[in-house]
Amino acid sequence: MRAILYLTCSPKGQFAFSRLMADELLARLIESNRNAQVVHRDLATDPPPVPDAAFSAAVLSAAPADDPAFATSEILIGELERCDALVIATPMHNYGVPAVLKAWIDQVVRIRRSFQSTPAGKVGVLRDRPVFVVVASGGWFTGPSPSGSPAQPDFLTPYLSAALGTIGLNDLAFITLEGLTRGADGAERALASARTRLAHLVPLSPMSETRPSAPIPSR
Repeated sequence: MRAILYLTCSPKGQFAFSRLMADELLARLIESNRNAQVVHRDLATDPPPVPDAAFSAAVLSAAPADDPAFATSEILIGELERCDALVIATPMHNYGVPAVLKAWIDQVVRIRRSFQSTPAGKVGVLRDRPVFVVVASGGWFTGPSPSGSPAQPDFLTPYLSAALGTIGLNDLAFITLEGLTRGADGAERALASARTRLAHLVPLSPMSETRPSAPIPSR
């Protein structure tokens, strides 16, 4: 693994739970791939532009890749093409992806560039690679809450699976942190569960396992 693309999406920045857990994941990947270079794109502080009329016209007219309307799209797709793994740290906003992550997707999921339309459907043209998605949520969406409240709707995980699968990225693994607005005990339980999942996905060497975990971020 030579390059890792790291997308962070929370307006809370370094104090976000998704960022905390993704940083731990990234540290594990680097532990196993010492020479890997990390490209960090903070979508919350530097959000991609929403596709405008010029972008739409360029897509519909099958404009070449060097069309000025595709300038941002080409940069973001290029970063994706060069990485050997993608790490996304994101909150769940209103049951789905935050606007900044949706804007990134709208720039990289582009017909005749990252996918082709065929009689059999859309076919991704990017090579597959591991994609790790850390999702932080105030409520529970993978199942009922500990008190028995029904799980909230989840449009994030199926949407990301479909959108990234469209361009050829099918090797997705999700790490979830749920119930984060239910007090410190709830946050501790969420982090413990996420770390168990992380240890299964990206095992460390025995010596590395002795290192202390990062602290819980302040709110």
